Amino acid sequence: MPDNGLGAFLRSRREAVTPADAGIPSGPRRRTPGLRRAELATLSGVSVEYLTRLEQGRDRRPSPEVVEALSDALGLSGDERVHMHRLAKAGTGGVCPGGPPPRAVRPTVRAVLDRLEPGPALVVNSLGDVLAFTAGFARLAGPPGLLEPAVPNLARYVFTDDRATAAFPDWDAVADERAADLRAAASLGDGHAASLAEELARTAGARFRDRFEGSAALPHRTGVERWAHPEAGELSLAYESLDLPDTDGQRLVVQLPADGVTSARLALL
Repeated sequence: MPDNGLGAFLRSRREAVTPADAGIPSGPRRRTPGLRRAELATLSGVSVEYLTRLEQGRDRRPSPEVVEALSDALGLSGDERVHMHRLAKAGTGGVCPGGPPPRAVRPTVRAVLDRLEPGPALVVNSLGDVLAFTAGFARLAGPPGLLEPAVPNLARYVFTDDRATAAFPDWDAVADERAADLRAAASLGDGHAASLAEELARTAGARFRDRFEGSAALPHRTGVERWAHPEAGELSLAYESLDLPDTDGQRLVVQLPADGVTSARLALL
């Protein structure tokens, strides 16, 4: 698995910015829709040679000022800026893998889950382990088999359980998100996320490995996900993923009906 998280992320974002986004004429001979290294170097005020070293992983310790200049030139979102600073910090040895992510969920977080009943909601860690959930989520995810393992894991289910392709009509998009979750954690020095990625590369093969080693874009924290429930039929669920403070990467994911049909079908469950 690649270990040049900063370089991969930087190149991915550079290739995602069009010349029009950056106010640069595209010209008739451009071979790529993204920015050239020379163009990003000019916009950010760094040399092409230094940018090349960053992307190739030969220099992994840019200063905060350089990170900010590159972030400005690329038009990064707030989450992307934070992630890029963390990647730079990881390159200096400032981020340590530590022990396995904690599975304990604070009583107050469990109380929040209780207040969210009967809607689907869950708490996951940086590996995608499902640590706690509402009865509403159990009614949603139980019949397709996601909750059968002693420690359910979102990525393992999507890539290794044959029922996942039936459960998610947009399986490819969901698989992209699960791989991106693991890649984001592994690139910050999470050895357990990297180990899970190695496991899935062996068990799921190219359909996981190509996603993990491909685009370095961050996973979405909000959006709409479609489920094909064996009892309720197709459901469209809008989700919000919220980082929980002081929990080493735990997130609260809340799912809401995205339309009236889904609201009525969830009520039947």
